[in-house]
Amino acid sequence: MEDYTSDSSDSDTLQRTLDYSYLMLDTNTLYHNIEHFVNKDKKHTENVDTLLLYHNMIKMLPLNFNKFKNLKVLDISSNGLLRLPEILTECPLTSLIAKNNNLDSDSFPKSFGALVNLKELNVSGNNLTSLPEQILEATSLKYLYLGGNHIRELSKDIWKLNGLQILYIGGNKLVDVPESVGKLKQLQALNLSDNMLESLPAAIANLKNLKSLSLHKNRLRTLPTEIITLKCLTELSLRDNPLVVRFVSNMTLNPPSLLEHAGRTVKVHGIPYGAPDLPMCLVEYLNSAHHCVNPKCKGVFFDNRVEHIKFVDFCGKYRIPLLQYLCSSKCIEDNSNNHVDESGACGYANSNMMKKVLLG
Repeated sequence: MEDYTSDSSDSDTLQRTLDYSYLMLDTNTLYHNIEHFVNKDKKHTENVDTLLLYHNMIKMLPLNFNKFKNLKVLDISSNGLLRLPEILTECPLTSLIAKNNNLDSDSFPKSFGALVNLKELNVSGNNLTSLPEQILEATSLKYLYLGGNHIRELSKDIWKLNGLQILYIGGNKLVDVPESVGKLKQLQALNLSDNMLESLPAAIANLKNLKSLSLHKNRLRTLPTEIITLKCLTELSLRDNPLVVRFVSNMTLNPPSLLEHAGRTVKVHGIPYGAPDLPMCLVEYLNSAHHCVNPKCKGVFFDNRVEHIKFVDFCGKYRIPLLQYLCSSKCIEDNSNNHVDESGACGYANSNMMKKVLLG
């Protein structure tokens, strides 16, 4: 077995990288190789800061693993690894890469938070169904990769990792995103692609440092209006979502009720109302009126509304679809000339515009 060094240009420099990748090692064989390496020269062991073990057959890390007292980087990807042992926390790791294994949500040591220097954790391609609570204790993390698992829910306590700069959770089974994601103020890249998301929280607008947002391959019909406040965002991926499909509810097939008609008339004409003339339930109903967003319309609506997608210029690079509610299909602006109003928004975009958004 050969030992590889990252400092081969200097023969006097002790070995810093130990490469045991692609050697078909199992746990027992790795144990004996470590013993051999330690016995050969103890100073070598103390000097190793990078250990590469990917593409072997290591189901568990051996007990003598903690002899690497200065280990900073460990890559144990593609091994069929079942568990991360407690002894792992005795190493001053800054980067732990354990992708494409058989780790589940119970595979992490209870003392995982003791890795106070850990900056990068990559456990993509495992069997996680939720974000392990132990990971939330590793508050020094800057880069967290959770892609290609089976995570259905992102913990509301994700805010504890408030130093995160990259959060990759694409290729999971998320159906929603907690509002607490908005507290990750240092986040620069957020990947939520290939999930089952139908909406995003308005708190996404709090990510003022966000530069890249990947949302492709979801079930999004629209985006929160607040997203246009993300001035640092330069990469926005939206393809393979239904959000740019033109849709308007057909008012002729779903006519307003008599109550809706009466309520609209009262509100539009400013007819005074209140107790004791009306029962409290009708007063509350009238007070719940929503104004039509068309600036040329003074109408209101209650339960019956028209859903309308309006494309808005964003960062000079994209036109993104935002959801509006109108009181009538007559309030939809004529888009025959692709008219853009003073706010930089337009009505329904043509098919080419839709493709541009999808491919963003």
